[in-house]
Amino acid sequence: MPVLKFEDIRKDLQNRKFAPVYFLHGEESYYIDYITDFIEQNALQEFEKGFNQVVMYGKDSQMGQIINYARRFPMMAERQVVIVKEFQDLPELRTDEGQKTLQKYLENPAPSTILVLAHKHKTFDKRKSLYKTLEKNFIILESKKPYDNEIPKWIEQFVAEKKCKISPVAVALLVDLVGNDLSRLAKEIEKITINFAEGENEISETLVRNYVGESRKYTVFDLQKALQEKDIFKANKIVHFFAQNPKDNPLIPIVLILFQFFAKLLVLHQSTDKSEAHLAELLDINRFFVKDYLKAAQNYSLPKVIACIHYLYEADLQSKGIEGGNMQESDILKELIFKILH
Repeated sequence: MPVLKFEDIRKDLQNRKFAPVYFLHGEESYYIDYITDFIEQNALQEFEKGFNQVVMYGKDSQMGQIINYARRFPMMAERQVVIVKEFQDLPELRTDEGQKTLQKYLENPAPSTILVLAHKHKTFDKRKSLYKTLEKNFIILESKKPYDNEIPKWIEQFVAEKKCKISPVAVALLVDLVGNDLSRLAKEIEKITINFAEGENEISETLVRNYVGESRKYTVFDLQKALQEKDIFKANKIVHFFAQNPKDNPLIPIVLILFQFFAKLLVLHQSTDKSEAHLAELLDINRFFVKDYLKAAQNYSLPKVIACIHYLYEADLQSKGIEGGNMQESDILKELIFKILH
């Protein structure tokens, strides 16, 4: 059975077409939580849940216990539901014996049981025989983190499903404040729509500012993107965030990643073949990101790229105390980003 898309699984669930086993895994928790919660809330009627629905957590469970629950017969109901949340924390899942125990059940699953295994925050090893058994016979969802450029469309679709509208400025502001955390985006949109005034059905910039706080955690790749686009405001905002969280954002790794970025720009400038396929191979990047590097090359001329590499070299020496005296890392980074952008 092929790995299904979230929309296909949701459609089947809404039509009450259930499978005996759902294996949900990946870095993006929103889709995993959605399917898990939908089955928990809708697969059984309320009066059936007391005897026929079990919700467990990986770290507090044993594989044999899960299988015993799955093999039970439902009581006064057509089916029973067994849900294992945080399945990735099940200790036995990391052992061959534990995986074999689950695989043995999968070879002959109880037809009246819906078993949901929610493996969050990371993908399961697809080389394992357990995964191959799951892939062959059951429903698998691989929940991947969306690219940043996919988030605006996701927001628009999510809002449309709620029979509401959202302005383009409000979309951009949500992305800026929250980032690509789909679970958090969904909660913030829910918060706004709950607070609609009578007759209101459009999310505006004002509503976003009123109800959504600044909580995004920035990474060095957000800083790299801001530099790519020469977005001075965003770059300074990220640098300020790093200064407030120095333990989570040490300077040396930041300098290294930015050096790698500008080194690729240097190679790009010197390449006579600017085709997408050639640049992807030359720069050792996914073809999807080639356009970002081409745009950055327009913002940074060859002499400027060389200058930026020199600034990064200076910042590296300063961070190691070889130059710059006793400058704080935050001051070194601020000076570095100012030189790059101006």
